[in-house]
Amino acid sequence: MKSLNAIFVAVALSFLSACSDHGVTPTGVNSSRQPGTAASASQASAMTGFGFNGTASGFPTGTVFLTGGGSFDLATASNVVPNEDTRVSANGGFRCVDGVEQGPLAHCGTGEGVRWDTAQLLASTNFKCTATDAVKSAVTGKDTVVLLADFYRAGDGNDESFTAQMIVSSSDLAPNIPGEQNIWIQGVGCGTAVVHFSK
Repeated sequence: MKSLNAIFVAVALSFLSACSDHGVTPTGVNSSRQPGTAASASQASAMTGFGFNGTASGFPTGTVFLTGGGSFDLATASNVVPNEDTRVSANGGFRCVDGVEQGPLAHCGTGEGVRWDTAQLLASTNFKCTATDAVKSAVTGKDTVVLLADFYRAGDGNDESFTAQMIVSSSDLAPNIPGEQNIWIQGVGCGTAVVHFSK
């Protein structure tokens, strides 16, 4: 099963890389290319790629499935919101497996959700895996990415339904909790995911 998940993540990364030149630029993100010019070699080498597939929960209500990936330039991460100078291109699918009734994704009903995209690359964030968990910190780095993301439900078109922070990491975000917690969604909680980072 792990090998199938690893293959899925590798295929997803290849697909996202192949499609990134023709995709819609996520809200609030400055494209890494200027019209009529090619990205420099130094810009390309600064990008870190990632892909993931998993489920998050832990707060009183809600379980959310997330998949996707993309690339980011660690040096441009910023906690000043909005900041259109962060270099990131990441998106994927999401679904509320169980309805969420708290936090930024409140009123995402069971079975709702289509896709997510990135509003901004964040430098860091504080987070909790459960409502009673101690506050922890995550920092964007070579094996962790902190994003401000827009989430879309069917019927809402190109208008985001929710905006929330999320973390994807190849290492355990919460060693105090049984199992490996390597994704987090604001107001939903943490969970286990197949995660891959590449430089």
